[in-house]
Amino acid sequence: MPYFVVVLGTAGSGKTSLTSALYTYLTSHQLDAAIINLDPAVEEIPYDPDIDVRDYVDAREVMRKTGLGPNGALIASIDMLISNIQELQDLVDSLKANYILIDTPGQMELFAFRDTGSIVLRSLIGNAKAVSLYLMDSVHMTRSSNIFSSLLLAASTYVRLGYPQVNVLTKTDLLGDGVLEELLNMFEDPEALASMIVNDREASMIWGETEVSQLLEKLLVFDIVPVSNTAGEGFDSLYAAIQRVLAGGEDYLTEEPNPVL
Repeated sequence: MPYFVVVLGTAGSGKTSLTSALYTYLTSHQLDAAIINLDPAVEEIPYDPDIDVRDYVDAREVMRKTGLGPNGALIASIDMLISNIQELQDLVDSLKANYILIDTPGQMELFAFRDTGSIVLRSLIGNAKAVSLYLMDSVHMTRSSNIFSSLLLAASTYVRLGYPQVNVLTKTDLLGDGVLEELLNMFEDPEALASMIVNDREASMIWGETEVSQLLEKLLVFDIVPVSNTAGEGFDSLYAAIQRVLAGGEDYLTEEPNPVL
């Protein structure tokens, strides 16, 4: 039975590029992988998907036929996938891969926070082991209040979908010298981060430092892995985090369900 890796995150967080980079990483280490594109609105993707929902529903065609706007068409398209779910399940079952990467729609909130998104995922994954990678744009997280809101959204996504989760900091190559280290240090000190959040002049907080610190300790239970999709950095650590969730280890060979070497 394959392992599933669900790639999630807000628009612009780098989901498609990370899916492509992770696929390249896995296959370059002789690990068999496949990709499912679940975004019916994407125009161009940097990989050749093994299963592409655009073969069944195209959000732009839905817009043209129904007069819906982009968000409405995406919602309708995801809903329409339900009628093709058995065929999609059969295609997933036919994939001969140890890792199946699922690239989710760009507008995450229209997918993860609606019941049909969860239904589609659970129908495709079934009883197999799965992990969610929740992507956070590190450039956006240079302010403490942005860090807090990103962690809250990551936790909300976990609650909605229920899969074990790894939080991934993307675009780290765009950060200035020392900024990534400062950001990672913030995650290690919830009390100091809480103080920064509460004192952020543009954040109107209803909690004090103690309450925010206690909440941060819960929000920071997930692994946080920094990566650069373009530079290919951090993928050893990301693979190790994925393996700890899916197979209880970090070894390329001993944790493979069906070794292909």
